[in-house]
Amino acid sequence: MTTLDIQQPISKELAEVRQLLEKEFSLPQELLNLPSADIESNDLLREVLAYVLTAKGKQLRMQLVLLAAAICHGVSDKSCQTALALELLHTSSLVHDDVVDASPLRRGQQSVQERWTNRIAVLVGDYLLSRVVEIISELRSVKIMQIVARLGQQLASGELKQLHHHRTMWISEDDYYQIISGKTASLFSSCLEAGAESSIASPKQVKSLRSFGWHLGMCFQLKDDVLDYSDSEQIDKPTMNDLRSGCATLPLLISLQRAPQDEAAAIRLLVENGLDRTGEETIRNFVMRYEGIPYAYRRMAYHREQAVGMLQSTFRDSPVRRSLIGLLDYAIQRMH
Repeated sequence: MTTLDIQQPISKELAEVRQLLEKEFSLPQELLNLPSADIESNDLLREVLAYVLTAKGKQLRMQLVLLAAAICHGVSDKSCQTALALELLHTSSLVHDDVVDASPLRRGQQSVQERWTNRIAVLVGDYLLSRVVEIISELRSVKIMQIVARLGQQLASGELKQLHHHRTMWISEDDYYQIISGKTASLFSSCLEAGAESSIASPKQVKSLRSFGWHLGMCFQLKDDVLDYSDSEQIDKPTMNDLRSGCATLPLLISLQRAPQDEAAAIRLLVENGLDRTGEETIRNFVMRYEGIPYAYRRMAYHREQAVGMLQSTFRDSPVRRSLIGLLDYAIQRMH
């Protein structure tokens, strides 16, 4: 399925949420009406928000919310507002993550903290987060509020766990799974769960979609980590970013387990001393030789099987169910 095919069952509602998102990235009237002393800061906020919108990415999270609502009892205004809030939460987390990681780029352009300052990035991220709280509070749904609050905790906990392991990048496979569960799978899972709750789903439907989202998120992050060992010219983006930032991911971790001890030690030393172009090619060949990439794909196949099973055991065949499975396949097959 193409991305347009995936979006087709929710195309009208997705367009509405995108309009809401664009409004969010222009200052609301109540802020524009503040005293003149605040005009300069408002102009800065407007400028940064407009810049963030230009790098809006795939907007998968709001699609997940809408698809989850659609497969239950239909998309409502509450579903659209929930989708908006979770997209804003994701955007806020990216702005803050770039400060934590000192990342100069986000989606092919300068990050907010690189273009302006760390303080401005933190405050803009805080502004977006405050809008999430306001939107969710207006829904008057305790369950959705709990989902969003729990997600914020999981995202922060996952990031802290990864920072803790930066002291030694050579983590275990189990630690790796815990990190990506907190950083990525929890977000996907929460989007599906919140979408279901916005559509007054049954407990069985909520549980099924929450589990589907978690497995989808695991697939998505595993594929991201596979792409990081690709040729940068093939995928049109820099690669080996995780290693440069002190984070070894599954393809390399499993290859190190399979290699002879002396060869594995040499690869660790190469990474720790900093990678140049020759070093990158050495790492790439090492991962290929010990089949780190096929191993990651087998893990994706496992999560896909689990995810599809959850959907098929709960929901009848429909265009929305096919879109959710199509999104799962897109996560695994994409090249960027």
